[in-house]
Amino acid sequence: MDNTCEACRGQAPADHYLCQACQHSILAWLYEIPHQVRLLRDMLEPTTGPAQRGGTGRAHAPLPVRLDVLDLLGPGHAHVLEDPHGDQTGGVPVSAFLTGWAHYIASDVPTAYRDAHRTVHVLQVSNATAHPRSGTGLPAWCTWHARYLPYTATRPYGTRFHHELEGLLHRLRRLTHTTPRTRTLQAPCPQCQGFWLIEREDELLISCAACPVRLTPEAYTAHRAQVMPALAALALNMITPKPTAAA
Repeated sequence: MDNTCEACRGQAPADHYLCQACQHSILAWLYEIPHQVRLLRDMLEPTTGPAQRGGTGRAHAPLPVRLDVLDLLGPGHAHVLEDPHGDQTGGVPVSAFLTGWAHYIASDVPTAYRDAHRTVHVLQVSNATAHPRSGTGLPAWCTWHARYLPYTATRPYGTRFHHELEGLLHRLRRLTHTTPRTRTLQAPCPQCQGFWLIEREDELLISCAACPVRLTPEAYTAHRAQVMPALAALALNMITPKPTAAA
């Protein structure tokens, strides 16, 4: 295999399918999921109020819970079901997604042991299951995935896990109306010279909003140290009053 990240087409370490930037995003998403689920639980009960259709009352009794929220919080399958008639609207719930992927990854992790002759044997246990160390709640499953990410990133299915986890976060954020924090950095883009370099909390690389440039934090720090002194001197020169000639 080459060293191209299958998720973003960036540069990945040797024998990896995911680069450091995509692994950083996965860790950030895993850290975010418990917070998103807490927000969803507060949204589970629909708000009460007058009916909006025609203003004359409801045609039927309102449901006691929001189905779009329950779709993410409730039980379900760890994969999307076949939908030949196109009448399914839900997706994989958070818990089923995390546990399903964990058991799949666990069944792929080799197990090593020594026999009576001290010979090391490596086995692939196809029916192995995952067991978080700190319980069975969502934070525990997120921690399990974070611990096994160095292995997941070396497997061909690591790309699919990245894409599906990103899709799950998009579903959560659409319901909770949250977005990752971003900030515009001081130094101009080294390529287009615009002041559009953006740092986003769930991404390792700094991106330009106007061109394809992506910088590591270390590269941006070096770039900023190189260009900012000259820009600061230019700005100071522009605002410093010029001496007037004596009459």
